[in-house]
Amino acid sequence: MSSAAETQTGMQRVRGHAGVALSAAPGGARLVRLRQQGSAKAFLPRVHGACPEVVFLNTAGGLTGGDRLSYAVTLDAGARAVATTQTAERAYAAASGVAEVEVSFDLAPGARLDWLPQETILFEGSALLRRSRFTLAGDAACLLVEMVVLGRAAMGEVLSRASLHDTREVSRDGCPVLIEPLRLSAEALAQAGNPAGLGGARALATLALVAPGAEDALGPLRGALGGESVVSAASAWDGRCVARFAAADALPLKRAVARALTALRGAALPRVWQI
Repeated sequence: MSSAAETQTGMQRVRGHAGVALSAAPGGARLVRLRQQGSAKAFLPRVHGACPEVVFLNTAGGLTGGDRLSYAVTLDAGARAVATTQTAERAYAAASGVAEVEVSFDLAPGARLDWLPQETILFEGSALLRRSRFTLAGDAACLLVEMVVLGRAAMGEVLSRASLHDTREVSRDGCPVLIEPLRLSAEALAQAGNPAGLGGARALATLALVAPGAEDALGPLRGALGGESVVSAASAWDGRCVARFAAADALPLKRAVARALTALRGAALPRVWQI
């Protein structure tokens, strides 16, 4: 490949960063800082509300090998916010390389963030590396969810050649309190029907509440599980409440996750959620 062709290929890669910082204010939260670069954007349709929504968007419409995208939220002491994505993230087929996504959240004491992104859809031939880090101080709290859909059901797509390495890390005062790794490869997809593997599931989700007294949420959470052919279970221990979901299709899974989130939050989901 010529140097000109290499330069052109490099120019076509997605590069984007969006970061938001909020501080507590009477009657709600106040925007302190907003940074946007490249294809990553952040909108705050409810910035003046008691619990503002931060909506992240990748204007490129999806990710492929070599793309780099990052989102960040910083909450000062006592601030509360909800962060989400405007639509599902799509990981397209990669001719070479891996798409990388970094998500970083920094919460001061008394802060609370609900990270409620919409689903990530893996296309055949995609390769995605994503790392989400939550840094909590003192009694800060976070609620997080991640949904992954394996292929486009409407097109009858069944994945056999795709790669996902997805890690969520939550730490409090410098100590790790929750580490959630997920790794899918062509070898794992080949065993997708195995009960010891995905058991035929094409849509997966993990939900976690990390907060002082999170164990008290287990009862309401379990009460919201079940239905629509979704396999789910929840447990709680030492300031953590975690639920996992698996389904044959994305829609019933998303509905089940929505019910669980509503039970935990006692509030409506972000307006951009599409169900």
